[in-house]
Amino acid sequence: MMNQVLIITGKVSDAKNLEAALAKDRSFSMESVTSLTEGIKRLNKNGIDAILLDLALSDSQGIDTFDKLFVVAQHTPIMILDTTDDEPLTSEALQRGAQGYLSKNNFDSNLVPQTLRNIILRKIVEESFFIEKARAEITLNSISDAVIATDMSGRIDYLNLAAEHMTGWQREEAHGHPIGEVMQIINGTTGEPEPNPVEWVLKQNLPMALAAGTLLIQRNGNEIAIEDSIAPIHNWEGKLAGAVIVFHDITAAKAMALKMAYLAHHDFLTNLPNRVLLNDRINQSIALAKRRGTQLALLFLDLDNFKYVNDSLGHGIGDKLLQSVALSLSSCVRDSDTVSRIGGDEFVILVTQNQESQNATLTANKILKVLATPHKIDAQELHISTSIGISVYPSDGQDAETLIKNADTAMYHAKEKGRNNHQFFKSEMNVRAVERQVIEAHLRLALDRQEFVLHYQPKVNLVTGKISGSEALLRWIHPEWGEVQPDRFIPIAEDCGLIVPIGRWVIREACAQIKIWEDAGFNPLSVAVNVSSLEFTQKDFVEDVRTILKETGLPPYQLQLEITESVLMNDAEASKTILKQLKAIGIQLAVDDFGTGYSSLSYLSLFPIDILKIDKSFVQDISSIEENGFIVSAVIAMGNSLKKRVVAEGVELANQLTFLKARQREEGQGFLFSRPLTAEHYAQLMTMGIQKIP
Repeated sequence: MMNQVLIITGKVSDAKNLEAALAKDRSFSMESVTSLTEGIKRLNKNGIDAILLDLALSDSQGIDTFDKLFVVAQHTPIMILDTTDDEPLTSEALQRGAQGYLSKNNFDSNLVPQTLRNIILRKIVEESFFIEKARAEITLNSISDAVIATDMSGRIDYLNLAAEHMTGWQREEAHGHPIGEVMQIINGTTGEPEPNPVEWVLKQNLPMALAAGTLLIQRNGNEIAIEDSIAPIHNWEGKLAGAVIVFHDITAAKAMALKMAYLAHHDFLTNLPNRVLLNDRINQSIALAKRRGTQLALLFLDLDNFKYVNDSLGHGIGDKLLQSVALSLSSCVRDSDTVSRIGGDEFVILVTQNQESQNATLTANKILKVLATPHKIDAQELHISTSIGISVYPSDGQDAETLIKNADTAMYHAKEKGRNNHQFFKSEMNVRAVERQVIEAHLRLALDRQEFVLHYQPKVNLVTGKISGSEALLRWIHPEWGEVQPDRFIPIAEDCGLIVPIGRWVIREACAQIKIWEDAGFNPLSVAVNVSSLEFTQKDFVEDVRTILKETGLPPYQLQLEITESVLMNDAEASKTILKQLKAIGIQLAVDDFGTGYSSLSYLSLFPIDILKIDKSFVQDISSIEENGFIVSAVIAMGNSLKKRVVAEGVELANQLTFLKARQREEGQGFLFSRPLTAEHYAQLMTMGIQKIP
């Protein structure tokens, strides 16, 4: 490789002598100029590997000559052409960056090419070292890990940008300070200062890792969690020369890990413990109760008719209601107890150190009372109740799974008992639970297998004795079990959601049957169909009813829909909207079981209701000596004040009929007139009529 050398001297003889000396080495090519101006002009064209400079030129003298040249050629090796008289000046030039000098008395020496070649190679090595150093510096400053290097005594000689940011020390400030001063660390558990591990590495000449839980005290006093490793630094002879510590901030990662661990054990919506954490606490409580000879209880809660809220008001309101319920439940227990949400609207409460079920009973009663208070959600007052099943350790189970299963079984028993109550587990309940599962499985096939039929019970005008309409009542005729009573399968259908498709079938079948009777020449008048809370709150309920009427051809006024007042009052505003839509179609609307709920007369007066059906329990009280019909009289008066038609259900005895007629009730329904009949037998009844009104 040819090295290009530029000679800058005003002495022609010196230039010739140098050219002659370098010509002996074929690796050099020479150019020469006589002034600094010419030299700078040539350097601006690049391609020069070394410069031989005379400090005494026609356009520049002394050290200024070097300084001006060094500005434009600081990365090109410069050798001074020296005379004995110039030694002080040459020394100053060397201090300012010159790479060496050549004595004018020795220009013909064989050492001249060798010396020039050495400074060129040295500059190449320096440039390569600079590039590597710059590359390392850029790399270290680009990474997020902090890097701190020390000398043999543990004093800092390097920090990258990440280390500056994490420690709060600038590199220049930290240089020469002990590592323990710049990088103060403490034990994350005890808060006690820890010796810096660099000191250990320098003593042992071995790498090591930071202890888990180490915290770095930043210069401003803040604490951050760090982790990583420390290693010794060796020179090219393999001897220890210092140490380097590499670490990174894990505060955010640690917080995220804690958050993930929390979420793995808690319900995201209510922040209550989930099933995983509940099982762990139950197992711990069982172990403790076993040692102490005490009991514990599990309360399994399911919110009554919660699906109504989700379907009618949306899941957003439903979620807020669940959060409100969670707060209410937490207020009912002690700090030693656990309230958990295990999914949907199901909650389980662990009551510890239970003494003969006393604490469980007190807690359950407190919950029923607290949940009876309306929940204010987005300016709405929502009413909710719960059914509670209770299991007790050790009598009802020896492990978490069994206790939860048995409490769940008892909860379903509470629902069967009318909801809004609590029931303790009994072994015979398992038989009912199995029966329930079997019924649900067969119920799911009943529609497809056409096992459902409708029976019709007449409503009678108490003045004329004529049939004024009918009520369609669902019956299930199982191919093996025979007729299954409604109270056995309807609650199960409601709980598992099957009541919605079954209910649609009932409306369609009833409408179609009325049309068949009309086409056959009968005058069936209207037919009433009970609507469950789950059906009523379905978003497509109104449209489905409209479609059924259109497809069956039944005039809307001949369909009467019966909804219980508790369903209507659960969300009065939403109910009002649905009722108005149904009324706009032309359907008759009735409040079923009137008087048994918590209805507000002011609200009921705003509903487009046509009929109030007095619950049969009030009609049966007419025969009671204690009541003597006072309640039914009051309910009739309420109906009159609302200017609604009143129908009495459950009329079975002659004295009940006499009582109702005396109070000028026009319609009644019950076994006194007729039991529910098949469509065929009901057609015969319409032909014959009600034979006699006692």
